Amino acid sequence: MTIINFSIGFLEVSWADILDILLVGLLIYKIYKWSKGSVASKILIGILAIYGIYLGVDALGMELLSSIFGQFINVGGIAALILFQQEIRKFLLFVGKIEFFRRNQFFRTVFKGTFLQASPIDIQAIVEAMHEMATHHHNGKFEPMGALMVIARSSDLSHYVESGDMLDANINKRLLLSIFNKLSPLHDGAVIIDKNGRLVAARCILPVSENPEIPAQMGLRHRAAIGVAEVTDALVLVVSEERGSMSLVKNGQIQTNLTAEQLYQKLNFALNEEQRDQTDPTATASTVAPEDKVTAPATSPKE
Repeated sequence: MTIINFSIGFLEVSWADILDILLVGLLIYKIYKWSKGSVASKILIGILAIYGIYLGVDALGMELLSSIFGQFINVGGIAALILFQQEIRKFLLFVGKIEFFRRNQFFRTVFKGTFLQASPIDIQAIVEAMHEMATHHHNGKFEPMGALMVIARSSDLSHYVESGDMLDANINKRLLLSIFNKLSPLHDGAVIIDKNGRLVAARCILPVSENPEIPAQMGLRHRAAIGVAEVTDALVLVVSEERGSMSLVKNGQIQTNLTAEQLYQKLNFALNEEQRDQTDPTATASTVAPEDKVTAPATSPKE
């Protein structure tokens, strides 16, 4: 294989060199974006500062300082694995997510029998339960019931399932309302629904997102929903206990202020891949829009 070279002044440059530089630049930019605003960014700056000092003292011939800083550089790889273990774990989980293969037309064709099956999950029961929780009244007062539900797709959620109480039950509206009742010992935490439509566990603990761009009005329930959606391809549903709003989180992106009809369409759209079009026709919600009280539209699923 012949690589075409060309000259820039006295430099011999190939297209492979240009591609190499672009990829390194992209990698540095992505590392900056992932670490921006977190403790990891400060650690990264410290490591770069030490490396810069090492290059400086080595160039000046300061052998003692050069050997001291050289020891830090020699163990830098191991230190980075320890200091950045959370970030590395998130990155590897992100790379391992199957969403790219689900969206790529070639892989959608090859794995059609594996991925593109109609979902057995009872979407209507979930939406009806969420709508009732969002519009719940007690003694004539508007008192929404908070809820957090995780619907598994291709990512393994066994780690989160094991943190809660095993149930293994069929989904129905009454069961979900019972779990998230404030007097229920299972209401604190998330329920996890597997790919077969079974409610496998309740009171599960989810990772909390550290994304600094999450609006301040979103509490731990929403942050936990975003957190698990950042590292898995699961769909996460949230009912706000304070505002009675319904939200859907997918790929770390939250869509708030959804009506029952919008929520039903989006879930059906995401879970039944065979009916997916190129564009989501229901993408109308805003991430930072104020959360209004949810009311069921005329075309929403019957209660």
